[in-house]
Amino acid sequence: MERLRITRASATVFCLTAILLGTVQVVVDRPMLLAERFVPHAGWVEIALLSIYAAWLFGKLARRDRTARWRRRLWSLFSAAFFLQLGLGLAGCERFLMTGKLHLPVPALILAGPIYRGAGLFMPILFLVSALFVGPAWCSHLCYIGAWDNAFAQQRRTPTPLPRWRRTGRFAILAIVVATAFALRSAGVGPGTALWFGAGFGIAGVGIMVFWSRRAGAMAHCVTWCPMSIVAAVMGRISPFRIRIRDTCTLCLACTKACRYDALSAEDIRKRRPGFSCTLCGDCLPACRYRSLVYTFPGLTHERARTLFLILVTALHATFLGLARI
Repeated sequence: MERLRITRASATVFCLTAILLGTVQVVVDRPMLLAERFVPHAGWVEIALLSIYAAWLFGKLARRDRTARWRRRLWSLFSAAFFLQLGLGLAGCERFLMTGKLHLPVPALILAGPIYRGAGLFMPILFLVSALFVGPAWCSHLCYIGAWDNAFAQQRRTPTPLPRWRRTGRFAILAIVVATAFALRSAGVGPGTALWFGAGFGIAGVGIMVFWSRRAGAMAHCVTWCPMSIVAAVMGRISPFRIRIRDTCTLCLACTKACRYDALSAEDIRKRRPGFSCTLCGDCLPACRYRSLVYTFPGLTHERARTLFLILVTALHATFLGLARI
């Protein structure tokens, strides 16, 4: 019965991925799929391969005891594909860049860039649509730089709590980023100078990964520095997916040791819901021997809610992998 359920869900992932990428192939005039840019009509072959990959990957993620491991693998693959194509684009092959123009690979610029330019809403719309479907899981599955923060955090076996001020500090950083973008635009600051502001913010973020996330074992960059994590968390309030803690919880805190997003403190567990920084990554589920942590979706059982979430996030991952360029 379990195998049949996974097979049916995998077929759904295949179809959904093919529909998403097929829509891009047909609707967008400029070739968006990489294969299409090198060989006419080869985009359809790429769509078929990515759809097969998505169906296969769902089967791996469906195993509760392997979800965390495979999530980190798919996330790392997405980040590697993104930055490999960026490197090839910088090396002179412009077909590896989405528009032929270089943009800084700093997540904060998804928000700040359009504010400064007064145009260029493709990335914000893509972000908001994906966040609407899977809420804050954009941060734990689809962000091209979050895998770096995770890699540094994993250097420490057990995460330590981040300071309480970071919960309000992240809103201050969001406000500063937005205000700076408006100020640069209003002052008529040129793109060259604005580029240095964006680069400085990105370099500071990498420094936080190296010196804070690595020592704390928690993803300090993602839950403190990156303003897009706040936007994703707010969008998560609109998305119907949640992780909840059932009454079978014994407060053993095993899930706290598995959470790299500082979202499962003892206080959060007593409230029976993860904190605001939860990204629905699901790493906490296999850590709980009592299966007290569950996905929820209105009208669905916990298992079906988890299956639906994995279908959506896997299809989006494969779609983004095919479009992993800036």
